[in-house]
Amino acid sequence: MPAKVALHTLGCKLNFSETSTIGKQFKSNGFEIVDFKDHADVYVFNTCTVTENAEKECRQMVRRALRQNPSAYVIVTGCYAQLRPEEISKIDGVDLVLGNNEKFKLFSLINDFQKKDLACVYVSPIQELNKFGSAHSTDADIRTRAYFKIQDGCDYKCSFCTIPLARGLSRSMNPETALLEFKDLIKNGYKEIILTGVNVGDYGKAYNSDLFNLLKQMIKVQGEFRIRISSIEPNLLSNNIINLIADNEKLCDHFHIPLQSGSEKILKLMQRRYTTSDYEKLIEKVKTKIPSAGIGVDVIVGFPGESTNEFDETYKFLSNLPISYLHVFTYSERPNTKAISLPDMVDVYERRKRNNILRILSNKKKNTFYKEMIGKELKILFESENHGGNIKGFSSNYVKVNNQFNEQLVNKFVKVKILSAGNEECSGEVKGIKKSIELIAC
Repeated sequence: MPAKVALHTLGCKLNFSETSTIGKQFKSNGFEIVDFKDHADVYVFNTCTVTENAEKECRQMVRRALRQNPSAYVIVTGCYAQLRPEEISKIDGVDLVLGNNEKFKLFSLINDFQKKDLACVYVSPIQELNKFGSAHSTDADIRTRAYFKIQDGCDYKCSFCTIPLARGLSRSMNPETALLEFKDLIKNGYKEIILTGVNVGDYGKAYNSDLFNLLKQMIKVQGEFRIRISSIEPNLLSNNIINLIADNEKLCDHFHIPLQSGSEKILKLMQRRYTTSDYEKLIEKVKTKIPSAGIGVDVIVGFPGESTNEFDETYKFLSNLPISYLHVFTYSERPNTKAISLPDMVDVYERRKRNNILRILSNKKKNTFYKEMIGKELKILFESENHGGNIKGFSSNYVKVNNQFNEQLVNKFVKVKILSAGNEECSGEVKGIKKSIELIAC
């Protein structure tokens, strides 16, 4: 029987893309990939370092894996491994620590997967992380959705962020290579391509190109598919991109646009590249041009200096924006960031309280968004996995759908008329199928 490997991803969609590339390495070397909850000979953890919780979860997952198989070989890679390899190497049971360059060279670095007394560590210095990595694409669901990494690293200097330290400077895939690999994904049957990167909107500088020009080339490719941008900085979401999305059905009318704070004072302390006025005008522009657009927003609560007044400014600002949902993060002190030395730290209990307040606001925003969908026909792409007798899918504007499993729906674009909206869910009807379905929040 072939050896078994289980892979677990923490963090962003870019990490999911890279985990799939690691998985392909194991497959090509004769391994069987199994679910993390199953017994495996090797466990691989692709980690995040954006928050302290992500690092804590990594340590917990390592212990969980070893409870499933005490003799399993444990590999930790990703941003946490890049920044604090020695710390990880001291976790009981960890056998191999790989930096962000080394994660794609795994089988050239080690000869066997036998546990040793001490962990091996292979981590390149930060300054060497300036070539585009080899993780290009991945399937999130068999032949349905693919994450496609077109960019890595970041040149920005946000005072709270460790990503530039973990991933190096901004760099992009060659546009010609990107287009060729994109065509291969379409030929292989993928219907939704999600463009990922640390700072996707920064794509193409070294090639005298940009994201707009890449999108223009991609939508010319023949086939039935759509393209989703995973996340884009507000200062990089240009009028050209908005207009292109508005005019072409192959581009999803879904935007995930980080805000981080609705307070001018806090935005300056964070060293962000826009004002609240800039952000508000951008959201208004998107909704005016594309009224049905789904808009997600990242926001951080409890940043140093965020008094009750600054938090209230953020709450009111978000309340008045026509957005669809929030991703709320509680600020945590990250080593080697400017923010860690700022005065007026917010009490941890207060940070959590504010997080809960904004999550409630997010639910209200989602419910409002669902009600706006009543009477509309949404084009849903159904995926292949059978979730206990149900099948799921997404609309272009990022509404998630559950329906009774039907193989005829797999990997198909299907129109669904939304008939009613409830608490975080809606009901609709698939053309040709009278049984109602439920739409559930992403």
